[in-house]
Amino acid sequence: MMRAIVCRELGPPSVLRLEEWPEPDMGPGQARVKINAAGINFPDILTVEGSYQHKPTLPFIAGFETAGEVIEVARDVQTFAPGDRVLMRTRPGGFAEQAVVEAHTLLPTPSNFDDVTAAAFLVAYVTAHHCLLQRGRLQAGEWVLIHGATGGVGLAAVEIAKLHGARIIATGGDDDKLMVARDYGADHVINYRQGEFRGRVKEITGGAGVDLVYDPVGGDVFDQSLRCMAWHGRLVVIGFTSGRIPQLSVNYALIKGLSIIGCRAGEARRHDPEAGEQELQELLAMANAGKLHPYVSHVLPLERAVEGMQLLLDRKVIGKAVLTTD
Repeated sequence: MMRAIVCRELGPPSVLRLEEWPEPDMGPGQARVKINAAGINFPDILTVEGSYQHKPTLPFIAGFETAGEVIEVARDVQTFAPGDRVLMRTRPGGFAEQAVVEAHTLLPTPSNFDDVTAAAFLVAYVTAHHCLLQRGRLQAGEWVLIHGATGGVGLAAVEIAKLHGARIIATGGDDDKLMVARDYGADHVINYRQGEFRGRVKEITGGAGVDLVYDPVGGDVFDQSLRCMAWHGRLVVIGFTSGRIPQLSVNYALIKGLSIIGCRAGEARRHDPEAGEQELQELLAMANAGKLHPYVSHVLPLERAVEGMQLLLDRKVIGKAVLTTD
């Protein structure tokens, strides 16, 4: 048996319970991994609520972004061996002491990452990389407006955009947290709780507006963003952490020739595995070169998973919150 955070009914994070759960069986082509750390993401909360597009059958183990080490492989697996440190995504099943996955889905942990850092890497940086570069077509020298810049996918976007030569305006709702975004490369920061950001964005860009908007927030943030974009600007829709899915007034898109672009990095990889693999290898190379630095503000033991998810809901987290099994 192993410890796991189990969802037996849909609802807020408080429905989750720490339970003893049977260790999963392993078959051909698979590997058994000891999970040492697991990142907490908004989709974890939405999945438990039943409002996410992925709807596992009840009961299920919450979580999906993990880091740990291989403890056993099937006889036909040659790519990994016991003792190898790995990253993996297992949906559902991440908030547990073990998982069994197809060995070909494992990734080697960057050499300079500990397990806590590694558990904060994949979701945020794959999302940021794909949405900025593949979907958003970010070019060096462009102005990019990054919303939710103090969260996991936001800070990752700031770091990746800076590495690719962008001029960055980062927004968030807390001045102290925005200082972290500035440390990660933001040229300007705006606290959108202090009023509309449209005028400030126009002032910073000399009236031109921004070339690219990176928006995991939605709601009022999306509405304002449409009004501070440059001619032929691109707005990449990543999520709706504000809780409101905005409605598009298409006259703004028409007048400025805007592109509104949806981005689902995980789904893109499923549709084009070859391109997805190339993106992963680029990110792993950058991480191994010491260019990427996942930020973790909260580390909690597995049994405090509900608390960690609530911290995320309450906007107390900078970067990521991570659970550990030891």
